[in-house]
Order: sequence, then structure tokens, then C-alpha cells
Amino acid sequence: MLLRRRSRWGQLDTVLLLLLICAFAYLGYRINAGLEYHWNWQVIPQYLLRHDPVEGWVPNLLLLGLLTTIRLSFWSLLLALPIGLIAGLLRTSLHLFNRLVGSTYVTLLRNLPPLVLVFIFYFFISDQILPLFNIGEWIAVAPEWVQTGSRLLVAPPDQLEAFIAAVMTLALFEGAYIGEIVRAGINSIETGQWEAARALGMRRWQLLHEVVLPQAFQRMIPPLAGQAISTIKDSAIVSVISIQELTFQGMELMAATYLTFEVWITVTLLYFLLTYSCSWLAGRLEVRLRKGYIY
Repeated sequence: MLLRRRSRWGQLDTVLLLLLICAFAYLGYRINAGLEYHWNWQVIPQYLLRHDPVEGWVPNLLLLGLLTTIRLSFWSLLLALPIGLIAGLLRTSLHLFNRLVGSTYVTLLRNLPPLVLVFIFYFFISDQILPLFNIGEWIAVAPEWVQTGSRLLVAPPDQLEAFIAAVMTLALFEGAYIGEIVRAGINSIETGQWEAARALGMRRWQLLHEVVLPQAFQRMIPPLAGQAISTIKDSAIVSVISIQELTFQGMELMAATYLTFEVWITVTLLYFLLTYSCSWLAGRLEVRLRKGYIY
């Protein structure tokens, strides 16, 4: 019975795959026939990699944008995780003031459009606050290894202030959603676990650290993976402040070459590569946790 059911599902998947291929083929035909669009895929690889006479093959516009998106998403998530953890702990605190602070932050950030936040942080932080520290100028006169590290890990010195503003915006915005995930994960732990820990004389921080958070973390992995994917996708919005990430490079390239469909299909595939990799890694981690290999 089980084999027969799997066979039926396999046949259904095959039919759906064929229908999807037919739909894409028809869409391509309509673009070619209805819009009189002339496909030119052979030029796309040169916008991914280019050959430098000195350095050899180096990333070109689209891969440079992809690397910027990776850096932007990485630093945003690195900041958003502790922000979300603190917000989640505040929302589950026993003290009313802590709960009000956590609820205010989460409610405010979750109900504001990210585009508005991007502009607020860009014009306020990168124009008013960051110039006081002269970070870009300090990096520009720093040793070569510092400048190289800044370009590889963060951004070039002339784009550093805008990049920091974008990271802070995404971190605060995503941190609000992570805070809700943490709150839900903590509240999902059964009452008996809390009571047993209290019976052993544990203080609240010991209870959270030793009993609640390890169990809650396993339950939070799927929504946290989804939030990581959302961070990658939300990073496209900072293209409005000229952060040269993948969407920005795609728009610039499309405006210069008029290869509308080729450029955006390539950008879509690059985004899918990133998001699917995150989903796959999260799935592997969840399986290992379920088997008890990681505690």
C-alpha cells in the first residue's frame, strides 16, 4: 500500500513538473511572438565573470552584486539574531516594563514599511551620525590589508556609511520578527518543564538557559530559516539608496543593455540559489537536532 501511494505521488510530481515546463515554454513563446523579443542569452555569462589581463577571471557586475547581497544579509542576520533574542526575552519577562519595551519595539517595527525605515536610517544615520566618526576616511587612509578586508567583508570605503545604515535597518526590521519567533518558541515549552525546573530551585535565567531555550531553539529552526530567507529577499529594498547589491546591479545592467528578461531571470536564479541553500542547511540542522547529534 505504501509503495503504491509513493508511486502515485511520484506520477503526480512528474505531471506537475511537465505542466510547469509547458507553462514556461508557452510563456517564452508568447514573449518571443507577442512582444517580438529577441533573446540574447550568450552575453549573460560575461556579466557574471570577466577576464582581467592581470588577475585572470574575476567576478563581474552580477556576481559582485550577489557577493554584496551575501555580505549584507550575513551582517544583518548577525545583528538581528541577538536583537530578536533580547526582544523575545523582554516579551516573555515577568516584569511589566520589560514586556512593554519589547512589545513596543516589535509592534512598531513590524507595522512600518521597510522602505520608510530604509530612508529614515539612510538620511538620519548615514548623513547625520556616521559622518561624525569619519569611518570612511579612516578606512581610506588605513593600511592596505585593512582596506582589502573592508572590501571583502563589508564594503568599499566610499560606500561604507550607506552599507552600515542598510545593515542597521535590516537588522532592526528582521529583529522584530525574530523576537516574535523567540517569544513563540519560549511559550511553546510545556508548563511542566517550567514547574520541574522551579522545583529544582533554578532561577529564571538558569531555567531559560538550561531547560527552556535548548528545547525552544529546536522548534524555532524552521521559522528562523524562513526569516533568514526573508532577510535575503528583503535586502533588495536597499537598492533604493544605491547599495550595489544584486537587484541594483540587475537594474543598472537592464538599463544599459535592454536585456530585460535575460537579466531578471538570471537575478531570480541567483536569489533562488541563495535562499534554497539556506533552506537546505536549515533542514539538515533540524534533522541532526532531532536525532540528538547536537544539543
